[in-house]
Amino acid sequence: MSSSASPPPSTAFRSPPPRAARGDSLTRGGFPCRQKHNNKSKTEGEGEEGREEKGINGRVAAAASVALSAVPMGWEGVDERLARMVAEANLDQAPERRRVRDAFRDIQLGIDHCLFKAQYSGIKIEESYEVNSRGLEIFTKSWLPENCKIKGLVCFCHGYGDTCTFFFEGISKKLASVGYGVFAMDYPGFGLSEGLHGYIPSFDSLVDDVIECFSKIKENPDYEGLPSFLFGQSMGGAVALKVHFKQPHSWDGAILVAPMCKMADDVVPPWPVQQILICIAKILPREKLVPQKDLAEMAFKDIKKREQCSYNVIAYKDKPRLRTAVEMLRTTQEIEHRLEEISLPLIILHGEADIVTDPSVSKALYEKASSLDKKLRLYKDAYHSILEGESDEMIFKVLDDIISWLEEHCCRREN
Repeated sequence: MSSSASPPPSTAFRSPPPRAARGDSLTRGGFPCRQKHNNKSKTEGEGEEGREEKGINGRVAAAASVALSAVPMGWEGVDERLARMVAEANLDQAPERRRVRDAFRDIQLGIDHCLFKAQYSGIKIEESYEVNSRGLEIFTKSWLPENCKIKGLVCFCHGYGDTCTFFFEGISKKLASVGYGVFAMDYPGFGLSEGLHGYIPSFDSLVDDVIECFSKIKENPDYEGLPSFLFGQSMGGAVALKVHFKQPHSWDGAILVAPMCKMADDVVPPWPVQQILICIAKILPREKLVPQKDLAEMAFKDIKKREQCSYNVIAYKDKPRLRTAVEMLRTTQEIEHRLEEISLPLIILHGEADIVTDPSVSKALYEKASSLDKKLRLYKDAYHSILEGESDEMIFKVLDDIISWLEEHCCRREN
């Protein structure tokens, strides 16, 4: 893997058009926060006012103490003021997430992780926002080789607790450096795209948004005749497979990394709890009531890399919203029953020790898929995040396996 010094890749950025903020808000240190109103009656006596003021001061002090304790302690190179801004930001809506990311992006890309330490020249990077047919402002990003002909298009579908602007930056630059045009988007409600944070009211609608975005890219005359591949990681693997179900003849292959074809038993609540949550979701779909273990601990084997997850400050890290959990569960159940319908060329890559998404279902996917062109790569003792949370050696091995598969299939297309 090349690590020679090189000038930074050229970057183009189109800012999103301004949108009105939702709800009353104030800005604190440049970051919005919800405004609280004191509705205390002014007709009460002075003694009561004094006690009320003292009580307010006590609560403010307590809140300040909680805010300070919420500041992540392991952020190297982050001053206390910036850390506090991030910790106090309300990430429910996209404007706050965008401000936080803008303030934190240089720190993110400078962490001591093998995906960020490699330097590549001749890569054109573009970020943009576009309003889709549902009226949602979607963030997209591309990485294109500037000094060679594009071999093919790779369209990335990120995972549930991820975005397309953190660890995937390093993965995409590696792919672009060997000749691939890489494209990614944040789903509505995730990363920098518009929508309530971490909320999936309909998985099918999310898939339709992905199809709309990637179809526009593939229709670009500059890319006419190029092979196109889906690249889905974790929940993004489920997204990629659903895209394939809806577009069975539109893609030249799929790369599935620890695909969410079934949630592992350690992640899914017991059946009685599921039924209760499904009922409550009909009334309180946006509420964060689903119990969840520490996914970073379960997904990242390397402890240092696990701690670096906190640098992805706009990733959704709270308890799953009820409707989101229900949609994900239903989607995995659907995919598990439709494995025979998967007909495109595919490579499945999965850690054998994954306890987030079930590797046994990846084996079943490999066995049941009707595709005659399929490969399964299982990595001994590896956890869920095989492209981010393993040893440097393992991460590069998985990347090399992906690139080798792409090279093979692009050569077949040319011949």
